[in-house]
Amino acid sequence: MKKLSILGVTGSIGTQTLDVIRKSNGELKLIGVTANTSVKKIVDIIEEFKPAYVAMMDSKSAIEVKKHCKETNKKIEVLDGIEGLNKIASLDEIDIVVTSVVGMIGLEPTMKAIEAKKDIALANKETLVVAGEMVMKAAKKSNVRILPVDSEHSAIFQSLRGNDINSLRKIILTASGGPFRGKKISELQEIKVKDALKHPKWNMGRKISIDSATLMNKGLEVIEAHWLFDCDYDNIQVLVHPQSIVHSMVEYTDGSIIAQLGAQDMRLPIQYALNYEERKNLVAETIDFYEISKLTFEKPDIATFKSLDLSFKAGKIGGLMPTILNGANEAAVDLFLNEKIKFLEIPNIIEKCMEVFKKEVSKELNLNNIIELDKTVKDYVVNNAVN
Repeated sequence: MKKLSILGVTGSIGTQTLDVIRKSNGELKLIGVTANTSVKKIVDIIEEFKPAYVAMMDSKSAIEVKKHCKETNKKIEVLDGIEGLNKIASLDEIDIVVTSVVGMIGLEPTMKAIEAKKDIALANKETLVVAGEMVMKAAKKSNVRILPVDSEHSAIFQSLRGNDINSLRKIILTASGGPFRGKKISELQEIKVKDALKHPKWNMGRKISIDSATLMNKGLEVIEAHWLFDCDYDNIQVLVHPQSIVHSMVEYTDGSIIAQLGAQDMRLPIQYALNYEERKNLVAETIDFYEISKLTFEKPDIATFKSLDLSFKAGKIGGLMPTILNGANEAAVDLFLNEKIKFLEIPNIIEKCMEVFKKEVSKELNLNNIIELDKTVKDYVVNNAVN
C-alpha cells in the first residue's frame, strides 16, 4: 500500500486523484488533505476516506472542520494556514505528495516535502516555474523523484522512458490552442470571462482555464519542461494540436519521434505518477482510432497570444525573471476574473512588469527572495493596472 497526501484536494486535480484512489483496490491510502475554504467538500472527504490529517488555509474553515470532527467523534488532526500545508506535505507516514494547489502557495510545502524525502506528484506549475533550479537541486540531494502530473509532462516522461536522455534532440509540447484558437487581436478586444473559461477539451479550474486561453499555460509548461528534463529552451517546441489526443512528443538525435497518446482525462497521468514505475488497470476510457477522423497540428500564433513568447523570454533570462512573469500573470488573471481589466491587458501587464522589475532578476534565487518579489510584483499590478 502506498500512502499519500493531497495538497489542494477539492480542486480539479485533487478530486480526480480521489477517483484514482477509489479505483486502486486498496493499493492507495489517503493520509492527509488540504483545502482553502471548502468545508462541505472536506467533510464529505473525511466521511469517505477517513484521512488522519486535514489542513485548511482559512482559519475559520478549520474551526468548522474541527467542530464536525468533534461532533462525529472523528480522531483527525485539523490544522490551518501555511504551517498546516507544510505539515501535511511532510508527514512521516506518507510516501508521496500530490501538489495540486494553484499558484505560488505550492512552493513552500513542496520544498518541505522534498526535505522530508517524500516523492512529489507535481501538478503545481508555479513550483518549477519560479524555483526550478532550487527545487531540482533539492530533489537530487534528497534522492526524491519529481513525477509530473500535467498531461504534457507526463507524456514526455513516458516517451523518454527506457531511452538515453543524452539522445534527446527536441521536446514537442502540444497545446489545444484554447477557446480562441485562430482568432486575431481584433476579435479578442471584448472577450468576456465566461467565454475565456470555456475550454474546448479539458475541464479545469478558473485560473488555469484563463491561462489556457492566453497560452500562458503552455508558456509555464515550457519553463517546467526545461527544468524537469534538463532541456535547452531552443530545443523545446510548442505545437497546437486541437484534438488533444497526442499529449506531447520527444524527438531523438536520429530523427525518431516518440509520442504518448491518450484520452483527455487527467486521471491517466495522475495514476501513472502515483504508481510509477508500474502501470495499473484502466481508470478512464480508451481511444477508438476508428472514430478519430484526423489529427492536425499548427504553429502557435505568438503575435496574438504573446504570453507564450514572454514565457520563453523569461525562461531564457532566468534568475528571478520567471517569478516576475508568474506573479504578474497571477495578479492579472485575478483582475480579469473579477472583470477589472480586459482579456488583452493580461499579457501587456506581464510585459510591463518584466521591464519594471528587471533589475531584481540577478538577486539570489532563494525562497525568501522569490516570495518577497512575488508579493511586490502582485502589489504593483493591483495598484497600477486598474485605471
